Amino acid sequence: MTDAIILWEWIGFAVRWLHVITAMAWIGSSFYFIALDLGLRKAPDLPPGAHGEEWQVHGGGFYHIRKFLVAPERMPEHLTWFKWESYTTWLSGAALLMVVYWAGAELYLIDATKADLAVWQGIAISAGSLTMGWLVYDALCKSPLGERPTLLMVLLFGMLVAMSYGYNQIFTGRAALLHLGAFTATIMTANVFFIIMPNQRIVVGDLKAGRVPDAKYGKIAKLRSTHNNYLTLPVVFLMLSNHYPLAFATEYSWIIASLVFLMGVTIRHYFNTRHAGKGNPTWTWLITAVIFVIIAWLSTRPAFEDYDTAMERPLTAYEQLFASAEGFEDAQDIVLGRCSMCHAREPVWDGIHRAPKGVLLETPSDIARNAQAIYVQAGITHAMPPANVTMVEAEDRAALIRWYRAATQKAL
Repeated sequence: MTDAIILWEWIGFAVRWLHVITAMAWIGSSFYFIALDLGLRKAPDLPPGAHGEEWQVHGGGFYHIRKFLVAPERMPEHLTWFKWESYTTWLSGAALLMVVYWAGAELYLIDATKADLAVWQGIAISAGSLTMGWLVYDALCKSPLGERPTLLMVLLFGMLVAMSYGYNQIFTGRAALLHLGAFTATIMTANVFFIIMPNQRIVVGDLKAGRVPDAKYGKIAKLRSTHNNYLTLPVVFLMLSNHYPLAFATEYSWIIASLVFLMGVTIRHYFNTRHAGKGNPTWTWLITAVIFVIIAWLSTRPAFEDYDTAMERPLTAYEQLFASAEGFEDAQDIVLGRCSMCHAREPVWDGIHRAPKGVLLETPSDIARNAQAIYVQAGITHAMPPANVTMVEAEDRAALIRWYRAATQKAL
């Protein structure tokens, strides 16, 4: 089983690598086309139906790009579709969600101090919320609100705030922010899959059939594409947040996540305005800075249960497995002596203000719940402590390995 854990870690690494690469491709192409669209200029020699053109220079050559607002007069022989960047990003992200948060639900997904859920219940809420989020959002866009884009964006923001609060009442801090990012990314990819691409296929089909395409399909796709543009930066923040406990392991993490969406709007508004040649709204940077300062202040609020309460809380079945395994007492002494000065509710190591990644290693429950992370980070590898600053000896690491393997053998 321990070999399976190592293989699972590498699978998670590979999927994460794929997710980051495809996300870079999707975000890059998305930002490029938004900037291209906003930078189009009129020219006297534009063909019928052309909305604008732009000249660009890159890689030692020049590019001449024209955009047709509805469609050109005839179907071009070569047409490049931009879709797999979005699809692969979402599919790899969904796989990563399953590998990390579903397979490791007892550690990463479920917080028994918030909601004592069974694993299947946590997974059901995780998957169901992503699906329901898209259905509600899509219904709002197809309602008369679709003709009032500003009001629609305000309602979308309200929905994201509600989801941020809801996730934080159920899941761990890391999972709450991660799921808010997945919730938003699902909307973005579903926009591409269910709305933007089908509308483009209708236009292409009309061209091939010799019909004049209806301009409404481009208008609908443009609305969803604009939403995706403003949601991109917050999604990136939320995906990175699990590495920063100041973002997820605080009392007001759900407010922090909500404010990040406002920062995404102000930052994108600045660049969109510049690319459109409509001015230089530097005031957006001041607003962004103010929001960021508020976020930093909110992060100083504690979110962990206090030590005495944590000691009194009964162990879950998962924690009991590792706490009752042979070698736990030795492992606990090692962790308390070498790790808990940083991984504490109130760290005492100079310069550490929040437990790294929100991992607590003070109580028997803490240590048992994080058994797998201890095994990987401080047992079979020397990742922890950094630079071995607390001088963990080779025999100590061997003791951690024996304890974890004894527990896993007991589970078989």
